[in-house]
Amino acid sequence: MIVKSLEDIKGTEDETSGENWTSRRFLLKKDNVGFSVNDTLIKAGTENYFWYKNHIEAVYCIEGEGEIEKVETGEVWQLKAGTMYTLDENDKHLLRARTQMRMVCVFNPPLVGTETHNEEGYYPLLTE
Repeated sequence: MIVKSLEDIKGTEDETSGENWTSRRFLLKKDNVGFSVNDTLIKAGTENYFWYKNHIEAVYCIEGEGEIEKVETGEVWQLKAGTMYTLDENDKHLLRARTQMRMVCVFNPPLVGTETHNEEGYYPLLTE
């Protein structure tokens, strides 16, 4: 059984930040469960381009408000606490946070833990 609290992760190597976000990684590839789970904060007033070409991501918003835009089609969905979306086609997307957003993110294949978004907006597929 794996049991962790947010306090166990804050300030460790399992907490990663970018300019507009902070990701606290609860489960990673090393945990051998087949997926990873992150608790991610998106800064208020930011627009973020992401493209997970190597991962499927499901996201559950538990705090804040914003919107997500599918880049290829221009479709926009409003996000608030209680909303879930899945990037089931490795969708290029823009995430706009009106307020600080807190998201629970599940990735398959699982993240290793050292990933950061590259210049094209995606996580490289790492093995170690």
